[in-house]
Amino acid sequence: MATVTVAQVTKNYGAFTALHSIDLDIDDGEFVVFVGPSGSGKSTLLRCIAGLEQIASGMVRIAGQDVTTVDPADRGLSMVFQNYALFPHMSCRANLAFPLKTEGVEKSEVSRRVEEAGRLLSIESMLDRKPAELSGGQRQRVAIGRAIVKEPKVFLFDEPLSNLDAALRIKMRVEITKLHRQLQNTIIYVTHDQVEAMTMADRIVVLRDGQIEQVGTPHELYFHPANLFVATFIGAPQMNLLPCQSVASEVGKTTSIRVGQDTMATLPIPNVELTDGALTLGFRPEHVEFEKPLGDSVKLKLKTDVIENLGAVTNVHGQVLITATDEVDVTVSSHSQAVFEVDKSIPVWIAVENCHLFTADGTALPRDVEPPTWK
Repeated sequence: MATVTVAQVTKNYGAFTALHSIDLDIDDGEFVVFVGPSGSGKSTLLRCIAGLEQIASGMVRIAGQDVTTVDPADRGLSMVFQNYALFPHMSCRANLAFPLKTEGVEKSEVSRRVEEAGRLLSIESMLDRKPAELSGGQRQRVAIGRAIVKEPKVFLFDEPLSNLDAALRIKMRVEITKLHRQLQNTIIYVTHDQVEAMTMADRIVVLRDGQIEQVGTPHELYFHPANLFVATFIGAPQMNLLPCQSVASEVGKTTSIRVGQDTMATLPIPNVELTDGALTLGFRPEHVEFEKPLGDSVKLKLKTDVIENLGAVTNVHGQVLITATDEVDVTVSSHSQAVFEVDKSIPVWIAVENCHLFTADGTALPRDVEPPTWK
């Protein structure tokens, strides 16, 4: 097991800068997920840590050792790729043993590690079969097993579940999480799927255009996004955004806003010194209520447009009238058995403690909200 430190790492492809002075510290035994849209630099950063990409400047340290110029094979890492990269003419046992044999590991030790990996991944009965005889999920387990047998300091996963169907992705997600709990190795995992990131990670690194937007736990990113990009990238359906105006601020305590022409609300947003400033109000679809809550709230009128009945949840897509002529698309979610109809105007409320405020440049204003903790 090992810590990983990335210090001021910059990666260029000709005149294009793929990574801009990245700083990141990953703790020993931590499960960290890199997430972001296509082209954000998440796989490039992983490959720089692995040594598969030469960095323009900066430093990479693993277990306290500077490995910036160390060959990838000597960094103490194991990598699992998007494609399984298994030798089709070899049995699964031979595929697992191959990296150890190339390193000159003794035959008895090779056999021990292969059998141990087989038990850990529940593929003992498949070891003598060839990859073509296995399902996609079973092949991915073999690919993970090939990484495990090397007993690395750090595991690197580059979108390993992208080629699997939806049901199998969920199953493998659980299996990899269990595997981390058993091995307690440091894991760095790349995905474009924010659901994978939220369900698996100890901490998530959100990247955009080669820069880190926010690093935090899934809870921190969901309930306390640093900016508009993180707020809308994390969560499905994404956070709703409405233009609003700050009309008063009791410094250090609360901020009052106006939404549209009629709606006023006082939010638990401290340390704001804005008067008549343009802001963005954010709220998540599941935080919308269809009956007035007991505390303070923001009231809106929703004109329903499209109804998605998903069983456990109903997503209602519609528009909120901000001015006499301006509408904003929003999505609200209901976990009740209520029936919704198209082209209806219904009142909805958002409790002020579930509201977010963003400045004109997209920065989130800190919320004075303490969530309950269950232990």
